[in-house]
Amino acid sequence: MISIPIGEWFDALINWLKDTFPAFFGAVGTVIDWCISLFETVLSWPHPWVMILVFTGLAWAACGLKKYGLALFSLVGFSLIMGMGLWSHTMHTLALVLASTLLALLIGIPVGIYAGRSEMGERIVRPILDFMQTMPAFVYLIPAVMLFSLGKVPGAIATVIFAMPPCVRLTTLGLRQVPHDVLEASDAFGATPLQQLVKVQLPMALPSILAGVNQTIMLALSMVVIAAMIGAGGLGGQVLRGITQLRIDIGFEGGIAIVILAMYLDRVTHALGSRSARKQ
Repeated sequence: MISIPIGEWFDALINWLKDTFPAFFGAVGTVIDWCISLFETVLSWPHPWVMILVFTGLAWAACGLKKYGLALFSLVGFSLIMGMGLWSHTMHTLALVLASTLLALLIGIPVGIYAGRSEMGERIVRPILDFMQTMPAFVYLIPAVMLFSLGKVPGAIATVIFAMPPCVRLTTLGLRQVPHDVLEASDAFGATPLQQLVKVQLPMALPSILAGVNQTIMLALSMVVIAAMIGAGGLGGQVLRGITQLRIDIGFEGGIAIVILAMYLDRVTHALGSRSARKQ
């Protein structure tokens, strides 16, 4: 019976990358670690009550000053997190999510633009996205640990790979849904391809792009427990600790904090997307 050692080939590839480009992966790890640390410092330095008021104000502004339901939920939810003694863990998790989302968007949006403006690009990108979305998330942890050791950096790398596909897909979809008559009108007025992209396609595709941002944030947050298995910490570490020690109280409190954070991020980004869609 013929045996195809795909796993051994991939293992050899990862080892080759690790041995051939140590400086590159070291530099990437340093930049990502600095980005996460910056978010942690910004989020953790002010007093928790100051940050709670900031989060509440952001929710109020995102939904409109006449709607205060999300703002009230933010005030109560984050106060509950602080009351459970999980504020520091929550800010560490939020810093990891924000850094991972930022990196995913910096890569995903340009790739989505390329796929949205090129048929060949879409044919190349689509199977790669299918692979990224269907591969079990745990598998991403293995090469990430081999290349970046344990800690927050490999957790962020695995999170970026897992969370990027919706951003790429929805950016591509938004660009392809721009009406052809609008593009023809911009061509008639002499717009260059760059001007057409920046002044026509991206503004009209903005609601779809923001929906991709929302989904990227949600998927990044869903990775916090898995990333905790390789030392990412935060709320995922609390849940993992509850699992390993059979401590229902610790696991449940960590889960509640994750739910509150997820609902807050989802509602705020959804409100921003809805406001952008109404302006079209």
